[in-house]
Amino acid sequence: MYSRVKLFGHPLHPMLVAYPIALYTSTLVAYLAYLIGGDTFWFKVAVVANIAGVIMAAVTALPGFIDWATGIPSDSPAKAHGQIHMMLNVGALVLFLINAIWHTGQFLAPTPDRVGGFILSLIGVGLTVGAGFFGWTMIQRDHVGVDPMPSPRERERRQEMEAPTGGLPA
Repeated sequence: MYSRVKLFGHPLHPMLVAYPIALYTSTLVAYLAYLIGGDTFWFKVAVVANIAGVIMAAVTALPGFIDWATGIPSDSPAKAHGQIHMMLNVGALVLFLINAIWHTGQFLAPTPDRVGGFILSLIGVGLTVGAGFFGWTMIQRDHVGVDPMPSPRERERRQEMEAPTGGLPA
């Protein structure tokens, strides 16, 4: 079960997942700061982080979907784990997209909504955490994207280490 979308031999999807996670979390924290303090600076930070998170989630989803659709056999547990992972992430993406659309219209308002963004972000981050659980299950238990064979260079290095030295150390 290999990744089909790679960059320099490494699966692209796992390289990208940190961006939407960080941006979704930043969105939640900024909405919380706005909820507590009322400073619209934090509302604007939340909206910008939210939009960036939605964009990066969409970019990240594409190689993930291709890997799931073409690289994981249908009869493996990884296929089901991947489907749950995908559904939770799509759920989070939809919530953050709704949040972005709703609050972009309030970007210049003197007193934007103080609760809605926080609630949608909290639920969205919760879905993202659940998706992360299934993503790691695919890696750790199902070995998706994990190279089962060492590279030729690694095999050669291991053989050199295991070979007898033939006497005293140099």
